Amino acid sequence: MRGFVRPTRKTLRHAYQALVLVSVLALGPMTWAWLGSDGHRVVAGAAGWLSRVPGSQAALVLGAGLYGERPSPMLARRLDIAAELYRAGKVRALLLSGDNSRAEYDEPTAMRDYLLARGVPERVMVLDHAGFDTWDSCVRARRVFGAERLTVVTQVFHLPRAVTLCRTAGLEAFGVGDDSTVHWPGPTYAYATRELLANGKAFADALLLRSEPVFPGPAETSLKRILAQPATRPGLQPGA
Repeated sequence: MRGFVRPTRKTLRHAYQALVLVSVLALGPMTWAWLGSDGHRVVAGAAGWLSRVPGSQAALVLGAGLYGERPSPMLARRLDIAAELYRAGKVRALLLSGDNSRAEYDEPTAMRDYLLARGVPERVMVLDHAGFDTWDSCVRARRVFGAERLTVVTQVFHLPRAVTLCRTAGLEAFGVGDDSTVHWPGPTYAYATRELLANGKAFADALLLRSEPVFPGPAETSLKRILAQPATRPGLQPGA
């Protein structure tokens, strides 16, 4: 074909090397998240899953959007799992971390109201209104609320990143993931695809930049007050 210039072997080799480099840069953070959470996560609903969850101080429930003033289906599942962990005595408190960056949008309050309607006592709930992303929620759980051992509750596709970020933030973190979204049509697939980019941001925030939360403080004592009370839940695990 007139005008066509066949690329040289050197050009092809450089193109191949560039492709490999891009692949490594894309997959490296995801590998970091999976390896960092290996052995520290379980899928809710799997056989015997509750018995595999260690006792901890609190369940950290990460926000996942609202439908009006109600939790989205994904967030509702996270809250259902957190309530189950509390009733089973696996956690003593629920740390509800979400976005309240504007007056008309309040994830933590909607999360609290959902749990109240399902019989979870308000006295065991702590609201973090500045959990704008996963890294902020993990850092604030450690620095602002003084948590040391947490069970992170989210969806399966988000679980490796969430657990690894919390462990990087200095928490002894375990994770429980909901896998029901794999059976839903619609935007959940987009969330799963987004993890490829989100892991890159997480890697940069946690290891390269050591980013500070949007609101880094001040310290709050609400979680410590709950933990200071005598444990009354039956079946509460040692170390919680």
